[in-house]
Amino acid sequence: MRDCHHLKVAGTQTCQQHQDRWYNHVVRHGRQSLLGVRRLLRRTEEENLPWLANAPRLHHAPPHDEPALAVPHNTNYFIAPRFYCVETICAPCGVVIAWAKFAKSESPTHILNFLQQVFPTEESRPAYICIDKACMVLRTSISNGSWEMWKQTSRFIVDSYHYVNHRTTDYLCRKWCNPAPLNGSAPNLVVVEHDRDGRQHYKRAFNTQVSIYLQSLQNIELNMELTGM
Repeated sequence: MRDCHHLKVAGTQTCQQHQDRWYNHVVRHGRQSLLGVRRLLRRTEEENLPWLANAPRLHHAPPHDEPALAVPHNTNYFIAPRFYCVETICAPCGVVIAWAKFAKSESPTHILNFLQQVFPTEESRPAYICIDKACMVLRTSISNGSWEMWKQTSRFIVDSYHYVNHRTTDYLCRKWCNPAPLNGSAPNLVVVEHDRDGRQHYKRAFNTQVSIYLQSLQNIELNMELTGM
């Protein structure tokens, strides 16, 4: 137990005072049931099934344009702590350029530090950095002063899948993180094409959803490698 200095009872991992905690842990995380319980919890939290509509969620994920929730404080060391996520930087084709383990949160500050490590010079920085919480990253970058460096070469944009969930009242996001602005401010993201009748129409030059999907697949592969699966 955290901050407990009493001797452990033989065959257990706690002192006599905390035996109830150890017993509850053994019951909940026994070898025979651990994988099944985790699989059940993932299904309950991730799948939108009719019979699970009212099931309680153990972890409430914040919306994509909201700050990350505080990580609960562990009271024991029965199980080794797990990393919050594996963050990857992918090229447009889906190839992983770099990856890093984020211990407790995917905060904008951690993302900016990661980007700075991977792209230390102006020549190495991409013109567009597509991420689901780009508006948060942009806001943090402006606050801490790093935007003075990034604005010379790059723009943070939200992928089209997550952009529809961002607030319409968020002026900063709508103006600077739009993946397909129609005001001519990003000609590399929006192109003009002609249909079979010769009429002009706007079209996204790059499918950001495919990029995010490929990045998710790469995250799954990296997680499997890290866990030895």
